[in-house]
Amino acid sequence: MIVKQLAEQSPFTTADGSTIRSILDRTNAPVDHQSLAEASLAPGASTDRHYHRLSEEIYFILEGEGEMELDTQTRRVGPGDAILIPPGAWHQIRCASEVRLTFLCCCSPPYSHDDTFFA
Repeated sequence: MIVKQLAEQSPFTTADGSTIRSILDRTNAPVDHQSLAEASLAPGASTDRHYHRLSEEIYFILEGEGEMELDTQTRRVGPGDAILIPPGAWHQIRCASEVRLTFLCCCSPPYSHDDTFFA
C-alpha cells in the first residue's frame, strides 16, 4: 500500500507557471497511468496558456476563485467545481480572488514537462 502525505511533498514550478506539489506520480510511487497534484496560484497570477498533446486533465477547485479559459470559452470557477481539459485543448487558469487559488490536478497519462506546449 502506498500512502503519501501532501505536507511531505516539496513544491515545484511547472512549465506553465503554477506551483504544484505532487501527491502521487512517477516521482514518488509506482504510478503508470495518471498523476495527482495540488496546484496553486497567488492572487492575480495565472498559468501560461498551453495545451498537452497526450494528457487529459481534471482540475478540482479547493479554495479561491478563478477564471478558467478552455479553447474559446471562459468561465468563473470556485470551490467544488471540476473542469475537464481534453488532450489538445488550449487552456489557462487565473486566480481571480484575494486568496490563493488552490486546486487538484489529475493527469492521465501522468503530467510531463515534455507534454506541455505553448503558442
